[in-house]
Amino acid sequence: MAVATDQNIIAAVAFSSGGIVAYAVAKWRETTLNEMHERRLRTEVEIARRETAAEASGLKALAESESTEARRLVEDARKEINEATQAKTKAVAEQLRARQETLRLANLPIEELRKAAIEAMRSDCVTEARHLHDSILSEAEDQVAGEARRRLIAAMQRLAPVVTQQSTAVSVSIPSEEMKGRLIGRDGRNIRTFEQSTGTSLLIDETPDAVLISCFDPVRREIARIALQAVVSDGRVSPALIEEYVATARTRVIDSARQLGRAAVRDLGLPPLEPIVEELLGKLHFRLSSNQNTLDHSIEVARLCSMIASELGLDPLPAKRAGLLHDLGKAIEAEAESSHALAGASLLQRLGEDPRVVNAVAAHHREVEPESVYAPLVMIADTISGSRPGARSSSIEGLIRRQRGLEEIALGFTGVSEAFAVQAGRELRVIVQPEQIDDATAGDLARRIRIQVEQTLSFPGTVRIVVIRERRFMDEAR
Repeated sequence: MAVATDQNIIAAVAFSSGGIVAYAVAKWRETTLNEMHERRLRTEVEIARRETAAEASGLKALAESESTEARRLVEDARKEINEATQAKTKAVAEQLRARQETLRLANLPIEELRKAAIEAMRSDCVTEARHLHDSILSEAEDQVAGEARRRLIAAMQRLAPVVTQQSTAVSVSIPSEEMKGRLIGRDGRNIRTFEQSTGTSLLIDETPDAVLISCFDPVRREIARIALQAVVSDGRVSPALIEEYVATARTRVIDSARQLGRAAVRDLGLPPLEPIVEELLGKLHFRLSSNQNTLDHSIEVARLCSMIASELGLDPLPAKRAGLLHDLGKAIEAEAESSHALAGASLLQRLGEDPRVVNAVAAHHREVEPESVYAPLVMIADTISGSRPGARSSSIEGLIRRQRGLEEIALGFTGVSEAFAVQAGRELRVIVQPEQIDDATAGDLARRIRIQVEQTLSFPGTVRIVVIRERRFMDEAR
């Protein structure tokens, strides 16, 4: 009985304890849920506050931007109002001037009004036409000059020319002063025989151990030089021996000329020419043009013609032949009674040369009209070869005369204040007065100076005309 009572007590206590624990757990769970709910509410409130603050900041920035844009629009409106006011003022002034001009013209006869209108229209049209003309010409000239410059440079860069250093004086050394007396001979018969056989003049003066051979024909001068050297080396001097050595020297020079001409043709890659043509080409070796060897000049012109023709897409063979043969007439005797260009062309025509080559040879000094593009090619190559630095020698007196002539021509035109020839006379810089010469007239002045230079002066190569017009506006701030 007692045991049952104890078990009941224990059961009651256990039940009470379970109820207490359950109540405590329920209370703790309720408290925890309340705290979590409060924290969630606080978090949501903080997020809402931050979103509100961010939205307020964005609205404030937008309001500031709209305020700035409004101020800018107000400022632009003020400027437009000012501009409109100024335009209205100008329009009123123009209207007033037009009214005054109308009142003035109303008192003029109809013919004077018509003339005034035509003159105003002509002035406007002339100015506009001049600007259009200058624009078209300058654009075309720039394109042509650029293409021409490109092609010429492409050809010239492939050529390595030789700077001439030859001298035109022909002097023959002799072993002693006694030889001068032998060369003169009794009653001058030896020197007379020598001069008649060679067609030269033998100058025996006080120059020690040397005599000078003078002749305008370089081939005869070369024959005389070789013959005189042979006579001096032999030591025996007589009319018969002199004639023998002269004949031998003449044969030697002719053979040398043929070899030189044949070598020039072969080096240029051309087919063999007529023997007379090759001989005349070789004789050009003994001729000088302003200290430039004529055969070397012809070979150089031939190469330039060939390269320029290749750049232009033309057949280089006729161009090369025309360049090589363009000075052939210089080796023909003076009995031809015509210029060297026409004499050479006439000979080539008789030998059946290509008509394009014949015309290029005849026209390279503009004595006849060019009939093909090869004639201008020869002119261009001839100018390049003769005018390049180091090709030919010129005296300082000639240079000074050319520069002075250029400056005098430029100073002879109205509106020119100063003129300077620079770059060895290859450029003429003309300074004009801006009050008398405008931009459009400056171009026309350069053209007129160029025409005057071409008609008055003779010069190798080209001369560039540069017209300079400058206006300066100055003020001083204090």
